[in-house]
Amino acid sequence: MKTTIVTTIVAIGSAGLITACGTPQQQASTPVYSSSPSTIATYGRIDSIQVIAGTVSTTPGAGAVIGGVVGGVLGNQVGGGVGKDVATVAGVVGGAVVGNKIEQSNRKSAPDTYQISVRLDNGSYQTVQQDSLQNLQVGNRVRIENGIVYRN
Repeated sequence: MKTTIVTTIVAIGSAGLITACGTPQQQASTPVYSSSPSTIATYGRIDSIQVIAGTVSTTPGAGAVIGGVVGGVLGNQVGGGVGKDVATVAGVVGGAVVGNKIEQSNRKSAPDTYQISVRLDNGSYQTVQQDSLQNLQVGNRVRIENGIVYRN
């Protein structure tokens, strides 16, 4: 008999605990709206525009290495004895120089970007970096939306 009473009390207590820990239901009469700050447009005037030049690596890379290997192999095919050694060295050096020149002519530089500082209507500043100016100039009235400056 004692076991039945204890079991009943534990079952009722567990049911009450589970009910208390459950999530409350949301009121249907009060809708909840959320907006991400990235979709809110802010307004102001362009205070400054700076060009950030794209960078290019100036170190020789794969072109010099591949050119040196190809030049060495071709130079090794010429002559015999000391002449063969000289031709191999000349092929390595010449191939490296030619390979480096080819690599430099084919290398693309990163495009310039623009850092645009905007003084917002509330007095604060916001800086945006983007790929294009789209005819923006210092003093223009603009809006910033999704991280892009547009003329207003």
